[in-house]
This record gives sequence, structure tokens and C-alpha cells, in this order.
Amino acid sequence: MYRNVLGMIMAGGQGSRLWPLTADRAKPAVHFGGKYRIIDFVLNSFVNSGIHKIKLLTQFKSDSLNRHVQTAWSLNRTLDQYVDLVPAQMRTGTDWYRGTADAIFQNVNLLTDERPDLVAVFGGDHIYKMDLTQMVDFHMAKGALCTVSAFPVPIEEASEFGVIEIDEDGRMVGFEEKPASPKTMPGRPGWCLCSMGNYLFHSKFLVRELMADAVKNSAHDFGKDIIPNIYHTYPVYVYDFTTNRIPGESSAYWRDVGTLSALFEANIDLVKVSPEFNLYNHKWPLRTINWNAAPAKFVFNEGEGDPPRRGSAYDSIISDGCIVSGGTVNTSVLAPHCFVHSYAQVEESILFPDVQVGRHAKVRRSIVEKGVRIPPGARIGFDLEKDAERFHVSDEGIVVIPKGTIIQPEN
Repeated sequence: MYRNVLGMIMAGGQGSRLWPLTADRAKPAVHFGGKYRIIDFVLNSFVNSGIHKIKLLTQFKSDSLNRHVQTAWSLNRTLDQYVDLVPAQMRTGTDWYRGTADAIFQNVNLLTDERPDLVAVFGGDHIYKMDLTQMVDFHMAKGALCTVSAFPVPIEEASEFGVIEIDEDGRMVGFEEKPASPKTMPGRPGWCLCSMGNYLFHSKFLVRELMADAVKNSAHDFGKDIIPNIYHTYPVYVYDFTTNRIPGESSAYWRDVGTLSALFEANIDLVKVSPEFNLYNHKWPLRTINWNAAPAKFVFNEGEGDPPRRGSAYDSIISDGCIVSGGTVNTSVLAPHCFVHSYAQVEESILFPDVQVGRHAKVRRSIVEKGVRIPPGARIGFDLEKDAERFHVSDEGIVVIPKGTIIQPEN
């Protein structure tokens, strides 16, 4: 690994499509997979790849994200290893970040102070594992000044991304940001090659292009401005993320969890017998905060009665500190410190930390926010019209119970 690589992670997004989960937290701070936050996955990719100099750029509703990173990601300063939180400082004027490129430009002093050879500019709001050494090797072998990581996306979804065209050597020859009519990949109809929003730059080249863009009347965005302006003239190459291999795994996985349905489906995918995204690969550890919680516990096995009083879970992830006390959990993900009381049923649902499900309550196809108490006998996810009067229901019929919701017992 090249020693002098600086990681800059853009973690200031509002995540409006994930509302109400982002009502009081930034998108990268949303819970995922039980005990993790979305931000953990890009940080693990950097650290597991040997990149230990990381600047995390924050902006909107960052308190939850700040506390998580400060607690979970304390690296060794003595060895020049750090994850530094960098709030929007308005060093160049009175504006908040006007775009992704402006976020880096407003903190260009970090580049001139650190003087890295390469800068990895990555987003902080996707779920994936990536060995960055392979992307760096590709970048250096091609003599690129900029390398963009890319992933095939179905054409019906491609309008949400930057769509790329490449030549036979992998050099970018076309780029459109969120086109209405995306161009498909040669030889692969129905699929488009899309930017993941992860970039590798030679440091001096990046600084020069940011300075030039700052004085233009532009959106000051990598996808809208920087990349379209440079690929005609300079060697901009495209790294095929599907070729990236993690030790112990045979295929690459990347998921944009920017909508409630995508977040829900990505969580539920984790409970499969052989999930595409494996949390249990010891060759690629996934670090996060130490919850200092007791192991999960399942109690009561009284076979009589309908339903029986039996603490059980099937095809589910049950995090530390959870107690399933005579209830049933099926195809669900429980974050730490959840409590499922007797005769309760939780099915195809995501529970954030410290949720309690009361006796005889039934929860189905729901995302339940941190600290919510489901009262005894409640039925959630069975009558969407009724649920929509009390909670948020997505277009796909996923019930989201916001943080701080007081649910009245049902008659």
C-alpha cells in the first residue's frame, strides 16, 4: 500500500429520502445491521486497506454521527493514525457546502497541510466492502490523474447515478450525471456503468481543479462539474468495482441505501443463510462501537398454549443485550438492548436500539426507531391505513415508527 494516502469521507448528507430516520441524524449515522451505523462500512474499508489518515467531513445534524465516531473510531495518534471529524467551517465564505467538490475545496487546507500523494474522496452513505489497495494499484498502473470506481446498475435505476462510458483500456470517454435516458453498457443490454461517487486523485491535480472550479458559476460538484470537465483532457480511468476481491469472499457487494425500501431490503438480506453481504467474515473485520452489553438471551419454553410461550428467533440477527422473553422473532434484525415480551411476534422488521415489544403485540414489515415502546396487544403492519394515521408508511408499505413516538394501547 502506498503510505501517503489521505482519505476524505463526505458524511454531511441530509438523507431526506430516509425521513423520518434522518429527522435528527445525518444519513451516515442511521443504524444498519443491528449494531452498526452506515458510516462504519466505508471506515472499515479504509482501515482494512491500510489507510489510517482519514478526515470525515460533516455538516447536517451531525451530533449522533460525531458521538459514534468519537467513541468507535479512536485510532493511534502516536502512529499518525486518525479519524478526524471536520465540521463545516465556512473557511472560504459564509456558505454551507454547495456541493461535493465545494466540501473538499472548503477544506483544501487539510490537503496542503498533510501533503498526501493521493487523496481518496469517498461518500459515507453506502453499504459495501472495498479493498482500496486494488483501486490504488489500478490507478498507478494506468498513470491516471483521477480514477472513478464504478458498478453496473439496472437501467431503470441508473438515472439516479452518474452514467459512464469507457474505452477498451478503461479510460473514461463519456459521462452524464443522472441522465433521463442512460446509455447502456456495450454487450450488456439493460445495464449501465454507474459512478459509485468514490474517487482517487493525485493530490496536486485535485487541488488545482478545485481552485479552478471554485471561481466558476457551477454546482461545485464532482459528478456535475469536476469529472465532466476533466475526462476529455486528462487521464481519467474507471475502476471496475466488480473485480474487487475481499479475502474470504468471491464477489463484490455495493448497495445504495438511500431510500426506506432499499435500507429495509438490505437489512433483511443480511439474515439469509448465505447473504450477499457477509457480516461474519473474520478475514475482513467490521468494527464498530463496543456496546459493552451482555450476550443475547432467549427464555421460556412452554409448549402448551396457542401461541406457546417460547423465546425463539428464526432467520434473524439478534444483537448483544437483547432479551427474547417468551416471544418470537422471524426474519428480522434487532439492534442492541431490544426486549421482546411473552407472546409477542416480530416478523420481517428492523428494530433500532432499546426497543421494547409488549406482550401479545405483533409487528410486521416495520422499522422501529430507537427507544420506542410497543404497548401490549398492539398490531403494527397489518392495517396500513390505520398505521398511516399514526406513523409514517412508505410507498412500498413499510411502516416506520419515528423516534420519540408514544403509542397508545389499543382497546
